[in-house]
Amino acid sequence: MGQCFNSSALCIYIIGVLELQVPFDHSQAIPLLQRLLLPINPRFSSIMVKHKSGEKRWRKIRVKLKDHINIPLFPESKSKQSYDNYFADYLSRIAIEKLPENKPLWEIHTVNYPTSSAASSLIFKLHHALGDGYSLMGALLSCLQRAVDPSLPLSFPSLKPSKSANKSFFSRFSSVMSLACNTLVDLWWGLTNTTAIEDDKTPIRSGFQTGETRPVTISTITFSLDQIKLIKSRLGVTVNDAIVGIVFYGTRLYMQGVDNKSGAAKSTALVLMNTRNIECYQSVNDMLSAHQAKRSWGNRVSFVHVPIPKSEGKRISKQLDFIWEVHHIIKSKNQSLVVPLNGMLLDMKSKLKGYEAVAKHVYNAATKSSATITSLIGPSQQMSLANHPVNGFCFTVAGGPESLLISIMSYMGNWEF
Repeated sequence: MGQCFNSSALCIYIIGVLELQVPFDHSQAIPLLQRLLLPINPRFSSIMVKHKSGEKRWRKIRVKLKDHINIPLFPESKSKQSYDNYFADYLSRIAIEKLPENKPLWEIHTVNYPTSSAASSLIFKLHHALGDGYSLMGALLSCLQRAVDPSLPLSFPSLKPSKSANKSFFSRFSSVMSLACNTLVDLWWGLTNTTAIEDDKTPIRSGFQTGETRPVTISTITFSLDQIKLIKSRLGVTVNDAIVGIVFYGTRLYMQGVDNKSGAAKSTALVLMNTRNIECYQSVNDMLSAHQAKRSWGNRVSFVHVPIPKSEGKRISKQLDFIWEVHHIIKSKNQSLVVPLNGMLLDMKSKLKGYEAVAKHVYNAATKSSATITSLIGPSQQMSLANHPVNGFCFTVAGGPESLLISIMSYMGNWEF
């Protein structure tokens, strides 16, 4: 799958931002990269080259670390709001810039200007060909430690689903039939939405298709986990249901604010999923030792089409009813095997038709949808990088053909959108 993200149809980057509590010491940059980043995986010191067979392979080269470090210069200002604007413009600009193919596909940007949320910031731009969010998150977290007690490992909210009570034969039979029906419906609906049917043009979907890179705007909003738990408790749904409900409701509010008729438009979100059978992040050592057997490192991704409920009439004013409907949609998707099957189909297509065919398939799925959603689970405790406490942590994905991408990240009891 790594070749798919560096093809004629797709060139995708993962951008992570660490908001530091203190100014960053630039003299530590090269030693940190030499000691922590390069040993993680050979891909961080390799380039992709095209083989005679047409496939792209990794070739190790000598890395000049200083060529991967960028230190921007902003106009002097006494206002943090000005630096907020400079930082946002800089982030949006580097998001659409392609990395040179003659160097390893990553770079960092050290921004030593105070914003409203940080004394300094580190931006990591990593090509998706290096690995997916799970791989790169595990790699990044292996470079970090607890701010308060570095001797203790970072901990994360549980990814393990709660165990259900013993069911009767009839309940189990009903669950199996529901699983089969939902899987068939989701496979068919996903296939038609990828190859034939596309979403309506709305304020969040331009329908503009071109190979050229378009300007992007990156913005963030933070919700407290306590706020989300209030919705969860009120409706008796999961935290995931509440989060997706908030995202979909906010999206429809924006759409109707720009064009009232768009509340009834057909809109679909392409939700990217990790296909590994895991309950928590592995350390980099675990990833590397398990690489041959479990293929933990790399791109193990799939996707599922999720309809965004319509909001015509008075429904948009009934927020909890809207989120409750999202809950039922997510529940049906959870009772389906479409995610692992889509992953298997992508692997099969790659073997039969090559990575370019897979890239075009993913491109079509994204362009015919209204939005793409991706998420990662971050630590519950505050992190530190070489004695630089991390106040905030967020990420996004750049370079894709979609008009709207929503990335969701948890860190220290907050959710960053």
